[in-house]
Amino acid sequence: MANPREHDKTAVRLAQILLKLNQGEKLEPRQLAEEFKVSLRTVQRDLLERFSYLPLQKDNGLFYLEAFYLGKLNTQDVERFACLTGIKDLFPTLRDEFLRELFDSRISQAYLVKGHHYEDLSSKSHEFKQLEQAILQHRRIQFAYKDKTYHAQPYKLVNHKAIWYLAAVSDEKLKTFTFSQLQRMVVECEAFTPDPIIHDTIAQEDSIWFAENKREVVLTVDSSVAHYFQRRALLPNQQIDKTLEDGSLIVSSRIAHDHQILPLIRYWLPNVEVISPSDMRQSLLQGLREYLGRVEAGQ
Repeated sequence: MANPREHDKTAVRLAQILLKLNQGEKLEPRQLAEEFKVSLRTVQRDLLERFSYLPLQKDNGLFYLEAFYLGKLNTQDVERFACLTGIKDLFPTLRDEFLRELFDSRISQAYLVKGHHYEDLSSKSHEFKQLEQAILQHRRIQFAYKDKTYHAQPYKLVNHKAIWYLAAVSDEKLKTFTFSQLQRMVVECEAFTPDPIIHDTIAQEDSIWFAENKREVVLTVDSSVAHYFQRRALLPNQQIDKTLEDGSLIVSSRIAHDHQILPLIRYWLPNVEVISPSDMRQSLLQGLREYLGRVEAGQ
């Protein structure tokens, strides 16, 4: 069982970080790690996972809160948010009835309005706890996933955009599996030695797509929507390479798989255009032609 004092330290750290954000401070993760005497990875988890419901901006390595949200939380609210974020969103075994006893309706309403709609894992809370213990004890696991059986070394439960994933090594490759689709999981007696490089890869990746060799995608973004891409990173590993005279942008993104970015490109059409690679550009155009052909045939 986790040490209650560790929970207290976590809640205090989260509360103080939220207070800093609420007051308009720009936070540098390494400085926070030194201040609270925790690892850089812990601070990155706070900012990227536990505070994922907040409209955080990142600029030159500094994290800060969007201006429209500043000052909306008082000290008591922030402390409660810290507890709520550290418990409710990360661990599905707790029940809403318990949380309602801890937080008043005003705070709950504020959270529900601003927060994500997290998937309901109440029916799989036992498996979640099993997997958590397997990760902590470095135990190998076996499970069925999409009609295939896997033997894997579990490294981390990752919450990405309100969906839980398992990051694990299987067949000597780092892979991700949607937690809710894991079936017939068995925790084996055999242990494994975690690879620190794998841990670093998981911590540094801003998505659930892992690959040793990523390829670069370069796009133009029309000036009419440029401010959205300047305000926050909308693409995986987004980098604004150049701002053109008319206000449009040249933006690059590094991806592990085409499906990581193609749905985003389609969403922003016709205001974005793929410059390279050429095969992705052709694939996108071919998909649009097929779609238009089906629509016209159905008229």
